[in-house]
Amino acid sequence: MDKLYSIKPQTAELFRAAQLPVAPVVDLIMRALHEDLDGGVDVTSVATVPAEQTATLDLAARSAGTIAGVVPAVAVFDIVGGDDMSASVLVADGSQVGAGEVIMRIDGFTRQLLTAERTALNLLCHLSGVATATQQWVQALAGTGAQVRDTRKTTPGFRALEKYAVRCGGGVNHRMSLSDAALVKDNHVLAAGGVAAAFAAVRTNFPGVPVEVEVDSLAQLEEALTAGADLVLLDNYTPDQMRQAVAINQGRAVLEASGGLTLDTAAAVGVTGVNYIAVGALTHSAMALDIGADLRTAAPDIVAVD
Repeated sequence: MDKLYSIKPQTAELFRAAQLPVAPVVDLIMRALHEDLDGGVDVTSVATVPAEQTATLDLAARSAGTIAGVVPAVAVFDIVGGDDMSASVLVADGSQVGAGEVIMRIDGFTRQLLTAERTALNLLCHLSGVATATQQWVQALAGTGAQVRDTRKTTPGFRALEKYAVRCGGGVNHRMSLSDAALVKDNHVLAAGGVAAAFAAVRTNFPGVPVEVEVDSLAQLEEALTAGADLVLLDNYTPDQMRQAVAINQGRAVLEASGGLTLDTAAAVGVTGVNYIAVGALTHSAMALDIGADLRTAAPDIVAVD
């Protein structure tokens, strides 16, 4: 895997449509493949599979869920197989899938299919798990007017992909990095000398950046609203406190609930009138969706011996 690899034009178009950055995702895939091969070759496949053998590999769901990760999975097969491999997407990212349903079908040399299989599945299973978890929150909040939103509690190097998976599951992305929006948390408030002082410092130094302020009391909420916060994060508020916060806010800022939230309490929080529910577990604790790889190939010729 030492030479430079690229993805096909049609795969690049999939990236554009998904609003995924090509370069960092391809870099992540290359590092995963290097990790898997460790500077050598796939010894099992080289030993057991004839070099010219071709096959079809099906990536199929073993359980129901929401699919995400088809786009980077296609890129894996592009990188490993190039023009010798052809991937067909049967279930698009963001779609619901049932157990047994084939998500992708890839044709190519058997050795290359088996070499690419695990990296593609690692991405597809993990990201589909994030999307499936997000969809569960979306369903729990249905009819409440609130939306589920992710956090920066992402796997290092996977942020763009995990936040993409949240979108595939019907969720909303929070900031992508520390530079595109400000979130004034309790430690910032302590360092700056108060909510108003912290907000003013950010607004003065970065006037074009949206500013969200985390508050843990109704008194702090009043202070943040008076200062002019665009968004306010209600940290560990009870549903009753959230309703009071909505009444105090009177639409002046966007309100986001955070801390100790579960699927069981999602609807009760959603009906308080908050705009967003922040759930770090979407990315840091999502269980991988069970997806398997099934190889289909013609059996080798058997020579009868008298």
